[in-house]
Amino acid sequence: MQDYRLKKSLGQHFLHDENVCRKIVEQLGHLPGMNLLEVGPGGGALTKYLLQWKDINYKAIEIDAEKVAYLNKTYPQMQECLLQQDILTAGMPFNENFAVIGNFPYNISSPILFKILEWEPNVTEVIGMFQKEVALRIASGPGSKVYGILSVLMQAFFKVEYLFDVHENCFTPPPKVKSGVLRFTSLHNPFNIQDKRRFIILVKAAFNQRRKTLRNALKSTLPPEALTGPLMEKRAEQLSVADFVSMMPAL
Repeated sequence: MQDYRLKKSLGQHFLHDENVCRKIVEQLGHLPGMNLLEVGPGGGALTKYLLQWKDINYKAIEIDAEKVAYLNKTYPQMQECLLQQDILTAGMPFNENFAVIGNFPYNISSPILFKILEWEPNVTEVIGMFQKEVALRIASGPGSKVYGILSVLMQAFFKVEYLFDVHENCFTPPPKVKSGVLRFTSLHNPFNIQDKRRFIILVKAAFNQRRKTLRNALKSTLPPEALTGPLMEKRAEQLSVADFVSMMPAL
């Protein structure tokens, strides 16, 4: 009998398919001495496999006190490395570079990615499970109707790969949506974006009125002299990451 309850308020659906758990963990590059953060270990579906890696520096962040108590009881070795915190307000877990893995709660998966962007200079890799629709959107490219804010922001800093689907019956209780696993591999800021906050403002402004041309969508964001040229005749979904970066000097 499990010593915890599912909490809908935290978007909890627990992964019980062991083959899928192993498959997710196997996607992570396992390097001796690496730093690894698990986000939302919950009932320990991925944790029990990660704890078998004795040659890494492992930490986990879990907001639910009931799950923290369960994990500490079930895996006593976690007592030194399990932090009861909200991932969205947590500080940097390591001073050095680190990887991230998690079956992310779907109701805060986008805010978690913005947190990853905040930590981006130190994040080498992320393996995360998302609602399939969200995962496909993040991994999509220019010209796609689902290409959007997170597609541009994450692809500006990471190589994004859609790895595989996860069926709803692999969870307890089954969610009403299918899931998908993504890999983000650091590209080490290839566009040399110095002011991430300004870049986020630009991309959000472009997509907040995605049916309009950029000339109209960005008229309250960029100065008038920057609203000329063929790029401004396009809509946000038609622009590459490099196109967005090219507009940064005018912001």
